[in-house]
Amino acid sequence: MIEKTELHTGWTLSCNDTGRPGLPESIPATVPGCVHTDLLAARLIPDPYLDVNEITNDWIGRCEWVYRLSFDAVPDEAKVQELVFDGLDTIATIRLNGEEIGRTFNQHRTYRFDVSGRLKAGSNELSVTFHSAYAYGAEMEKQYGYRPNNYPGPGNLMRKMACNFGWDWGPTLVTAGIWKPVRLESWDRARLAETRVSATLAGGDGVVTINARMTAQQDCQGCSIVALIGGVSHAIEVSASGEASFQVTVPSPQIWWPHHLGGQPLYPLSIELRDAGGHVLDSYAKEIGFRSIRLDTAPDEHGSAFTFIVNDVPLFACGANWIPDDCFPSRVTAERYAARIDEAKAANINMLRVWGGGIFERDEFYEACDRAGMMVWQDFLFACASYPEEEPLLGEVEAEVRDNVVRLMPHASLMVWNGNNENIWGFDEWGWRPIIKDGVSWGLGYYLDVLPRLCAALDPDRPYYPGSPYSGSMDIEPNDDGHGCKHIWDVWNDVGWEVYRNYIPRFCSEFGWQAPPNWATLEESVHDAPLTPQSYGVFHHQKATQGNEKLIRGLSGHLPVPQTMDDWHFATQLNQARAIRFAIEHMRSHRAICKGAIVWQFNDCWPVTSWAALDSAGRRKPLWYAMQQAFDPRLLTIQPRGRKLAAVAVNERTLFWRSKIAGKRMRLDGTVLAEFEFWRLLCDRFEAKEFELADDIATPDNAANEVVMVQMLDKRAFHYFVEDIDLKLPKPEMTVSMNATADGFDVIVTAGTFLKDLCLMADRLDPAAVVDSMLITLLPGESHTFAIKTRKTFKARDITPGVVLRCANDLLP
Repeated sequence: MIEKTELHTGWTLSCNDTGRPGLPESIPATVPGCVHTDLLAARLIPDPYLDVNEITNDWIGRCEWVYRLSFDAVPDEAKVQELVFDGLDTIATIRLNGEEIGRTFNQHRTYRFDVSGRLKAGSNELSVTFHSAYAYGAEMEKQYGYRPNNYPGPGNLMRKMACNFGWDWGPTLVTAGIWKPVRLESWDRARLAETRVSATLAGGDGVVTINARMTAQQDCQGCSIVALIGGVSHAIEVSASGEASFQVTVPSPQIWWPHHLGGQPLYPLSIELRDAGGHVLDSYAKEIGFRSIRLDTAPDEHGSAFTFIVNDVPLFACGANWIPDDCFPSRVTAERYAARIDEAKAANINMLRVWGGGIFERDEFYEACDRAGMMVWQDFLFACASYPEEEPLLGEVEAEVRDNVVRLMPHASLMVWNGNNENIWGFDEWGWRPIIKDGVSWGLGYYLDVLPRLCAALDPDRPYYPGSPYSGSMDIEPNDDGHGCKHIWDVWNDVGWEVYRNYIPRFCSEFGWQAPPNWATLEESVHDAPLTPQSYGVFHHQKATQGNEKLIRGLSGHLPVPQTMDDWHFATQLNQARAIRFAIEHMRSHRAICKGAIVWQFNDCWPVTSWAALDSAGRRKPLWYAMQQAFDPRLLTIQPRGRKLAAVAVNERTLFWRSKIAGKRMRLDGTVLAEFEFWRLLCDRFEAKEFELADDIATPDNAANEVVMVQMLDKRAFHYFVEDIDLKLPKPEMTVSMNATADGFDVIVTAGTFLKDLCLMADRLDPAAVVDSMLITLLPGESHTFAIKTRKTFKARDITPGVVLRCANDLLP
């Protein structure tokens, strides 16, 4: 078997830039890690996530840094000895005992260097010099020429996490370092050089396709590959070229499903490379789930479809975009991945789109998605820029794609490979055409040739799509409503969220609305006195162009302009939640046409005003609760249909939804003006069913003082005839009581008046507290129980209306 020795302890870091006074000659280093985390641990830089410290750290990405390690080794002439780096960020020179053994130019690849005959008995000196990504980018621009890039830095000229250079939600923190594990491997005779595993369903049976390739130290005639899964084993002799391809059939396996439809059984797969005598030379192990996946893009009466079909079931994707969860990815542990994915699942999200300006996440992310039943849409790493297609970038892209497709393809959760984020759209509509001269590459060859060719060769059982947005053909504008996947960004950037109803896309893979992080996160990261939307720290943690102005402009027609910091914070968070709930419910109500809504975005990489539902501390913003409600597998919503109103039931469950539907039009004081009951509304599985509301329900007498409420079992929906700014919401009146529970408190709120979108801001009580629900609307006399998980003790008087308890009523004069 291969001997593996991890090389993670004993590293030091130094700076080769003599113009940086005050740095020690040698700084303790942690591997995996990066320069920033090592400088932070040594207290040599201020935390870039706090206040405006980011700008004081700009110099780090412009310096040259050296990691050094002394390690003991035993040279063995009978074995091949290799240094393996799972991830180097990014432009690096590796030396062993003073001799250069390799150079790297790609953060997203694994590197393997043969050091046989170069190791010394006893102590060996390993160094990795990281050159400035800025300096390399300038060198590459001279070679390639200018290519348009919508965000700062040369991220499109190298294979490095693009959002390192700054984004409209992320800081500029240009990292360098050994960001994934490194080890010394020793082996003899042969090892597995590449193992491609794909699992699918055929005729009710599970089929595992295995393509293995070995590399040999010497002639290894008689070597074989032995696979075992689900009690079924298969052995095949390796060919003279060192390859073996075969299938293993598992009769009638349990099927892997997205979490809202079924379970996630996983089968251990083991693969062994054995010599002629049966001795194990190398091994491979994964957990496999059996499911089928297709992407339907067939023409239809609305244009052409964009529908994920899992196990022959056409699904509606209730999704969110995933960005790197930390600017320093080595800090994201397996436990943090699992916690974030559990939060997504709890919000009724069934698909996470791993966005193309970040990274291919580590194995632990996809393993957690497999276990959770969380579907994954995986972008290739091209985002918001044009990319050269010449060498050396072309070769780096091809190697990176092969590395990551082979690594990730066994995962049942992985649904689709996507070519790029917004680059075809950018070329078509963002003014790139006049800049990019005829004959100059900009990336299209990657999306229409290189990537689909590699995916077809390596992973033919999984769909590939050229881009997001993309309409399926270069002859159709890339963001067309009727074809492919769409991004909606005029809403937020230019117009209000009511414009979401102007679009019925086939699939919306990006749309979003901004708000600040939760109050506790804001106070932890910004120390302005006083905190205001324009104070230095708060403003610095807003990266979107004119972001604060758009927050206020977005309130127009919905809510008054807030006059205090507390009201600004709540109003903008509430408006974000309402905007996205409005969009999701609209798209889901048109399920026959639209088959997916993927919100921008789920998570944050640092404390920032952004589009996220979960802030960087893992705290749920009101948007999280709005998504939980709007993505509920059984949704009841009230939508306009022409000049009428309709109650729309949407059912993503496997069983039909049959129930009495009842509703009423009433004054805000609870006086009923008209009502109805219908005893047998049937909404079949995977269906949206409309129920037209009669005119006496849908037509107000006094629009400013009336509301429609419709109910099916435990689901209810509200419709208002005017926005809050014109709605005569009463001054909020409520009573509060509390009961202790095993893990915190139940807070019971009873409405004395109509309360719209009632929220309990648990982090105002305890930064670690979590509340189970938000955005609750109560009629006079109704009660709601908020369950709070906390280790602290509170009294009812601590649940302060207007601070801890907030509702839309608070915001009106």
